[in-house]
Amino acid sequence: MSKTKLEITVAFNRELLMVNNAYRQFIQRKLKEQSVDLTYEMLQVVGCLWDKDGINQQEIANITVKDKASITYLIDNLTKRGLVNRLNDANDRRNKLILLTEKGRLLKVDIQPVIDEMHEVSGRNIDVVKLKEFMAVMKEIEINLNKS
Repeated sequence: MSKTKLEITVAFNRELLMVNNAYRQFIQRKLKEQSVDLTYEMLQVVGCLWDKDGINQQEIANITVKDKASITYLIDNLTKRGLVNRLNDANDRRNKLILLTEKGRLLKVDIQPVIDEMHEVSGRNIDVVKLKEFMAVMKEIEINLNKS
């Protein structure tokens, strides 16, 4: 029996959630193996700062697609672990810039191979053309949802 477009879309969306969960579990397992006391979400914030250090909480929230309250909680925990510091923004006293500590920067040496492995494993046996097509479909879905 042939499935409707709606049924296929529902199954597709469920699979997206399963893949997201698989990424999270992969990273959590690897962090635990290396005795790194971070959650997946904390790693997202640290990873964001590895790319662009010294940004405010709203920018981190936008990049990680999380709400600002969640980011505050994550930054509090990262501060307790000595990985980030808050600094008053000279241009806007209401803003706090989030900066990696030396410990936070050095963490990348241990964690980047894990992230690279995750990307290598997740793309294994998948043709580049298929990946590009899937990215285009994902972009269309994002556009559709943002228009609504």
